[in-house]
Amino acid sequence: MSTTQPIKSPEQLTAFKNYYLQEHPNPRNHMLIIMGLNSALRISDMLNLTYGNLYNFEHRTWRTHIVVTERKTGKTNRIYMNREIREILEQYADIEEKSPASWLFGSQLQKSKPLSRFQAYRIVKNAAAFAGLDANVSCHSLRKTFGYHAWKQGTPPALLMSIYNHSAYGITKRYLCIDQDDKDEVFAKIKI
Repeated sequence: MSTTQPIKSPEQLTAFKNYYLQEHPNPRNHMLIIMGLNSALRISDMLNLTYGNLYNFEHRTWRTHIVVTERKTGKTNRIYMNREIREILEQYADIEEKSPASWLFGSQLQKSKPLSRFQAYRIVKNAAAFAGLDANVSCHSLRKTFGYHAWKQGTPPALLMSIYNHSAYGITKRYLCIDQDDKDEVFAKIKI
């Protein structure tokens, strides 16, 4: 059985992120990918986001954090809305036509429902195919890609464990998908 992998290559990650921006323009799908890569949320939690989770309609401002109760764990998670999330929301979210209960990723066919997990999977797979990524990319790759690149940029694994709400360090370690190339890079850079 193959394991879902993070997108490690910066070039492939750029192509993946830009597929629904340049090659096959679709604002909702582009926002799904950017939000997934920058929030570390599971796809089931992301698809259940409403505009009320992200925008304070009373004060007419974007919230600073996304607060979700994770469907899988029942734990509350508070995610900072970084620059990339804010920019994508400002670019695509039409607040004037939305209510707090409007789905962020609404179904195009069933307006009263969020996007299905299967459709989200197809969105990710299409962008992955364009970027030349192998068959081991799925919606969960968005979450793993966040962790992998955060780790490569110096985030301690213990902090990633807290961000992911993992109950054991071993789970986080598996998420990072550290391979021989990553180990070789450490040896290549070390100067003692």
